[in-house]
Amino acid sequence: MTHTNPTIPGFAHHRIPGATTAELNVAVGGDTGTPVVLLHGFPQTHLMWRHVAPKLATEHTVICPDLRGYGASDKPADPDGTAYSKRTMAADVVAVARALGHERFALVGHDRGALVAIRAGLDHPETVTHLASLDVLPTLDMWEVMHGTSAAIGFHLYLMAQPPGLPEQLIGASPDAFFGHFLDAWTRDPAAVPADVRAAYLAASRAAVPSIVADYRASAGVDVTHDRADREAGNRLRMPVSVLQQDWGSALGFDAAALWSAWADDLRHSTVSCGHFMAEEAPDVVVGAIRELLCR
Repeated sequence: MTHTNPTIPGFAHHRIPGATTAELNVAVGGDTGTPVVLLHGFPQTHLMWRHVAPKLATEHTVICPDLRGYGASDKPADPDGTAYSKRTMAADVVAVARALGHERFALVGHDRGALVAIRAGLDHPETVTHLASLDVLPTLDMWEVMHGTSAAIGFHLYLMAQPPGLPEQLIGASPDAFFGHFLDAWTRDPAAVPADVRAAYLAASRAAVPSIVADYRASAGVDVTHDRADREAGNRLRMPVSVLQQDWGSALGFDAAALWSAWADDLRHSTVSCGHFMAEEAPDVVVGAIRELLCR
């Protein structure tokens, strides 16, 4: 029996140039309505939108790229620490949308993809019409709330922030154990990530250890620099913003809505009862939030 990799039903795949030398693997579905771009998180690919994207595609053109360094997208080297800055990755997204004929689009990001989406909203306010963030804080705030023993939950952030060499060696020695840990620990409903999807995530991550580490390393370096410059300049997200998060604030001792309100005037912040992978565990909640956002 032949086994095929899972896909998003009804979506076609394209190879589209990003902002620099990287080509991105992009799944596109729906051909009417305003465009919505969906950005995946760690340790996943565009496949995480397999429940959400088809529902949105009945009303919108839906664009689901693999971020540079992930999935079937290119994984360029990172000699100077900027190839995986969220600024570069956001420029990829703008370039992909433009290549598909869209100068303006709504943007939804989960986890790492949400950090890219936030940067896109700050750097390209004339392009991003609406912004949704699923289960992250902006990079600068994320580092500021991590302290004491409670920060152990984010051990991977500190591991992958180290200079090139050791993190790649350690993770590469047992990639399935490393990436599989997060798929298990962050999921409240294990059935939400079935065996074939889990296998696809692990295979994609196993083949992308250096670029995934580079993405995280950027968030401890150049991304912080960019966020701090925006904070000091008073640069904010000008478009309607919706945030869905687990209640990390009560666990780690911060007010997530207050932190987010410093970045966005038109903000709707809500907590969810599912696990981290909410597009897979509670897709109807995510679809509803996106539809509500797009009406603002």
